[in-house]
Amino acid sequence: MDSRVILVTSLFIHPGQEVEFRQFETEAARVMKKYEGRIEQVIRPSASVPLGSSPYEIHIVSFPSMEQFEAYRGDVELAKLAPLRQSTIARTEIVIGEEGEPYL
Repeated sequence: MDSRVILVTSLFIHPGQEVEFRQFETEAARVMKKYEGRIEQVIRPSASVPLGSSPYEIHIVSFPSMEQFEAYRGDVELAKLAPLRQSTIARTEIVIGEEGEPYL
């Protein structure tokens, strides 16, 4: 049985591309749903940190399995969003793992 896949995704955007970034993320999340993927949480670093030195947003994303995550990454609709992604997102850092037990 596959374990749920958790991604911590740091997204650095090009300055002035906030509206387009939101458009891309909304469409990507719609595609993600086909594979039972979800953006569980969106974290915005403090506005006092200069843009570019920290991510614009950090997303906690989950998929039921690595296979479903890989299917999402290979989706034709997602591929069609590539030009929008390239024009809005300067770089992405992803950490992939599995859910662990919390410390009490």
